[in-house]
Amino acid sequence: MTQTEFFDVVILGSGQGGKQLAWHLGRSGKKVAVVERQWVGGSCPAVACLPSKNEVWAARIAYLVRNAARFGVIAAEVSTNMAQVLRRKQAMVERDVAVHLDLYKQSGAELIMGTGHFVGPKTIEVAQNHGGTRRVAGDEVVINVGSHAAMPAIPGLLDAQPLTHIEALELDEVPPHLIVLGGGYIGVELAQAYRRFGSRVTIVEPASRIMGREDADVAEAVGHMLIDEGIDILRGNQPRRVDGLNGRSVSVTLGTQTGERLIEGSHLLVATGRVANTANIGLEKAGVALTAGGFIEVDKGLRTTAPGVWAIGECAGSPQFTHVSVDDFRIVRDNMAGGSRRTDDRLIPQVVFTDPPMARVGLSEGEAQRQGIPVRMGKLPMRRVLRTLATEETEGFMKVLVGAEDERILGFTIIGSEAGEVVAVIQMAILAGLPYRKVRDAVFAHLTIAEGLGSLFESLPAGLT
Repeated sequence: MTQTEFFDVVILGSGQGGKQLAWHLGRSGKKVAVVERQWVGGSCPAVACLPSKNEVWAARIAYLVRNAARFGVIAAEVSTNMAQVLRRKQAMVERDVAVHLDLYKQSGAELIMGTGHFVGPKTIEVAQNHGGTRRVAGDEVVINVGSHAAMPAIPGLLDAQPLTHIEALELDEVPPHLIVLGGGYIGVELAQAYRRFGSRVTIVEPASRIMGREDADVAEAVGHMLIDEGIDILRGNQPRRVDGLNGRSVSVTLGTQTGERLIEGSHLLVATGRVANTANIGLEKAGVALTAGGFIEVDKGLRTTAPGVWAIGECAGSPQFTHVSVDDFRIVRDNMAGGSRRTDDRLIPQVVFTDPPMARVGLSEGEAQRQGIPVRMGKLPMRRVLRTLATEETEGFMKVLVGAEDERILGFTIIGSEAGEVVAVIQMAILAGLPYRKVRDAVFAHLTIAEGLGSLFESLPAGLT
């Protein structure tokens, strides 16, 4: 019988929040074990955030070179060496793995590579990747197992062996025709990237618009941007059957308002949402309850239903962004030490890394309407931001929501150059409680994208105060 090893804290999964917690606790003198099934640093640096943005950037370089003549720069014929794109991405991942291993060594936290599942309260059995079994238990346990790509129940889909974002980032060839099921954040980022690498791309979105969580004007602007680059977007089309094999020849039968339609391609990418990795890890033996959606049930302090057991990140139902997992770490870190931090008082920004990117913080226009919050709205086309006249990055707009009867900034959305950086300006203003006039009258550097914020706030209609 395997002997149980005891730790102060055991963390199942080495995602962003979990590893940060492990390193912090290890440096603080705690005996910590981290159980990780596959990726030393979790999915973000290995197969998700960093790799995808690495390839999105490579695709942007291809786009800029292909359009260089517009700026008076004459470039030779452009082609994509996808194998080199893959090598560049993998070299980055390998460098990051080395950094992670060094941080584990420095902190004293032990990394156990293997598949773990609960065999009792606060006790995890690990089938190690190199062979053998270990059983570890902690005074406290943190679950940080993340999520995986959802696979819709479409006849023939599994047999076609479709790509998820993981496999899409491992391609060493440019797909002749990539079909993307799903027009959400992952779908549109990878669709645009592969179009720029040279693929024909078709997005299939069952809903009436892509980017369904965003306002209609945002979704429309992103859609026009993709269509202008030659991407086909099929909205309101229901995938009914998949035939063939990904990477060779694949076809998708769609249900439309006028009957069935067949589209054929070489590769198929599924980007239809995420599912928590909570099945078959023995949570019932640990006394950890799940929500109806399959996420771990937690309170506002990220405590599960089992005493001494916490959950971090996407498996706990937190918004599916790496920066939220980092904040989950801070919440658990402080609450383990007797604090009272909560998840319901934070302001979470989001960025979609299309080109130009889309970023938002606070309320969207639709959310304000659904919640019955009266607002004033200002909107500014990016072509009115002076920097875009120099760079010709005139696509998109800024939109801000301010209280109808006060000067509170309630929400901000931008589709445009450097959106991820500009949204941070408004995030800081909201956190500081600045009235919108302070941002409107600020002296921004010229020529910057943030300079447009002054004109945006000037576009607000008069309030009642």
